[in-house]
Amino acid sequence: MKYAFLLGSNLFVVPGNTISFTDNEGAHRFLRILSVNQPTPPDQPRAVLTIDADIKDNQGNEIHLIANKPEVAPPYDIMEQTDRVIVTRPNGSTVLDVHQLDDHSARSLEHNIVAEIEVNAPVAVIRVRGDFIVGDLHVEIDNEKLFLGEDSYANSVLAGSDELQFSHSGVLI
Repeated sequence: MKYAFLLGSNLFVVPGNTISFTDNEGAHRFLRILSVNQPTPPDQPRAVLTIDADIKDNQGNEIHLIANKPEVAPPYDIMEQTDRVIVTRPNGSTVLDVHQLDDHSARSLEHNIVAEIEVNAPVAVIRVRGDFIVGDLHVEIDNEKLFLGEDSYANSVLAGSDELQFSHSGVLI
């Protein structure tokens, strides 16, 4: 199953549900999509967006989510909706925002992104935003750009045959 990750104005379509950080010690998964929001038969509970996350905020506080739930009592807030999981600091600023776009929203994106979605037919389009640390790499994702350390990425549309990985060298797929 393919997933489309929308990071700023970049779309990465990959065969996996995971984003990892790669360094000299290997790949370390920091975001995994466990389930997506989708209609279910009336006799079953609704499938919702569910994630695992393993990141740090900019002050170095570890954030470990397992199926949207914190592993330990957090110094942050977690808001869950059927299609979204948001981790915020007590002051309201966003650490991580993982949002599954509905079909209408996904089809309203830029034409080059929509074309890639139509060609690859991913299970879901997942928009990720935030300001956090994975390993020793600062990651900041806003509506327009993906920042990995000092490097920024915008308007990229790529399909890969491997999972999505971040490194100090950039984005690997």
